[in-house]
Amino acid sequence: MRHLIIYAHPNENSLNHHLLNSVVETLQSHNEEIIVRDLYKIGFDPVLSLNDTQGQRMGKVSDDVKNEQDHISWAEQITFIYPIWWTGLPAMMKGYIDRVFSYGFAYRYDQGIQKGLLKDKKAVIINTHGKSHDEYEKMGMDKALTLTSDHGIFIYSGLEIIRHLFFDKADKASPEDLENWKDQIKNLYTEHVFN
Repeated sequence: MRHLIIYAHPNENSLNHHLLNSVVETLQSHNEEIIVRDLYKIGFDPVLSLNDTQGQRMGKVSDDVKNEQDHISWAEQITFIYPIWWTGLPAMMKGYIDRVFSYGFAYRYDQGIQKGLLKDKKAVIINTHGKSHDEYEKMGMDKALTLTSDHGIFIYSGLEIIRHLFFDKADKASPEDLENWKDQIKNLYTEHVFN
């Protein structure tokens, strides 16, 4: 299977980078085809410009956006890895979505009815956040994140979400937590992706 990993965190020593490595190792152990798009490392420009919005209306995108769209078109399964910052996507990932998941590529409207155009692709989303699951539940943030990212972006674009993993209290993660999360990732891919 062709796997695309879209990753957004600026620190190569971060927990997110450890999780990225865990996904890559798991996929490599099954001889899967993998492309990693580390948005900070490649210097992706996340700013949606006037040229971008005008071009999208005419079905034209810039070369950097077309390159990312080609990777998405190539992929059968996409894994998104990023932290939750200020209860949402980091600016880098949000800007990637704004620019790359453009009208006519990720979605369109047919006679007023919205259609997701990435419907033949599966997705895994892996997030870290500082608060506990209990705190997120009490605030309703768990439901809000599911609504805004899962439904508002990924399902809207036609992606079939295999699983959305939230790893909590990430700023206080112990070595045992990290091993547990790596096991969850390995089990997820073994049970739901490779079968």
